[in-house]
Amino acid sequence: MTSQDPLHAKLFARRMANIKPSASMAAAGEVSKLRREGVSIHSLAIGEPDFAPPDAAVSAMLDAVKRNDTGYLIENRRLMLAIAERFEKNNGLKFAENEIALGAGLKQIIFAAFCATIDEGDEVVVPAPYWVSYPDIAQLFGAKIVEVQCAADAGFKLTPEQLKSALTPKTKWVVLNSPNNPTGAVYSHDEMAALGAVISQHPSCLVLSDEIYEHFVYDGANFSTFLGANQNLRERILTANGISKAYALTGLRIGFAGGSKDLIAQIKTIISQDTSCTSSISQAAALAALSGDQSDIPLNRAAYQLRRDRLLQRLNNIPGMVCREPEGAFYAFVGVAGLLGATTEDGETLSDDSDVARYFVRAAHVATIAGAAYGMSPYLRMSFATSEIVIDEACEQIAKAVSRLKLPSNQGRTDK
Repeated sequence: MTSQDPLHAKLFARRMANIKPSASMAAAGEVSKLRREGVSIHSLAIGEPDFAPPDAAVSAMLDAVKRNDTGYLIENRRLMLAIAERFEKNNGLKFAENEIALGAGLKQIIFAAFCATIDEGDEVVVPAPYWVSYPDIAQLFGAKIVEVQCAADAGFKLTPEQLKSALTPKTKWVVLNSPNNPTGAVYSHDEMAALGAVISQHPSCLVLSDEIYEHFVYDGANFSTFLGANQNLRERILTANGISKAYALTGLRIGFAGGSKDLIAQIKTIISQDTSCTSSISQAAALAALSGDQSDIPLNRAAYQLRRDRLLQRLNNIPGMVCREPEGAFYAFVGVAGLLGATTEDGETLSDDSDVARYFVRAAHVATIAGAAYGMSPYLRMSFATSEIVIDEACEQIAKAVSRLKLPSNQGRTDK
């Protein structure tokens, strides 16, 4: 049965025609497949910390198993209190216990929030470049996605003027992500306040502020929560975070968010019908991570900054490639406009960033993700959440692969 078969069309919901698999997960799967086939691949594709998780979190998981704490656990109350304490201590945000949601990863909370609020035809404003899943999740529930292109020369940030033009009476959500995946852009307190002033004129508009990379900001940049800059919008802001990035616990799937008690109640209702609850073992680890020693976080942040500098120094010396310095997260959004139109040794022309990404896998054995997946081309997202050895070898192999290209005579660096 093919996708052209009438029966196939009847089996699946029409919404599936617009939904793509996650580009990040697809890249991870491709890397795993190539490695199983014996290909030595350096992956700069996956946003997954390579540091060890906190010892306390590992011990808590083992202890939970030994105690047979393996049953349903809707919410570990101590964990909910630890999340509330973390919001207050780190961000100056106060949430009551009934204003906090816990999910099997932050993605589940976003999914539940959109499910609970979006009706067919509602609009969701998504600044591009964006994390790959925001638009697809919103589209599942019938949203119209309003993409706003945030140019490199504006630091890949949404401006108040752009936001004002994008908002309409149909706008249900504005999605903000700082520090940003994939660009590393970090919004200041004043920039957040300026966006909030625009949103305040639209009383039915909600804000998703994804702040999961908050601990990773560089060169003295200050992290600011959207809610901290816009307390007047408190009832309309969902402040989203999790343990995956800060504590190198991506596979445990623990995300959390603070928001109005009414929205949080709806999110919890959906999760109760979805996975029922998060893993009891993961909740034990999350509690230990959030309430334990935090000294590894600044050490990891310093290591990421060194890796960032190492990656950028090498990439910016490769013809046809250029990258702005990311202020946060652990990604470089690398412009490859200078490689478009280049010809490979096999006579293939690199027409877009997806072609460049495929060429680097084939000719350099380096995995990246094309900027098209993040709503902006021609770029590649490269993660520096990997070792210096991998960064050095990957850049060397990319440089060699580029050297074998016949570059266009009008090669430029217009994406600076």
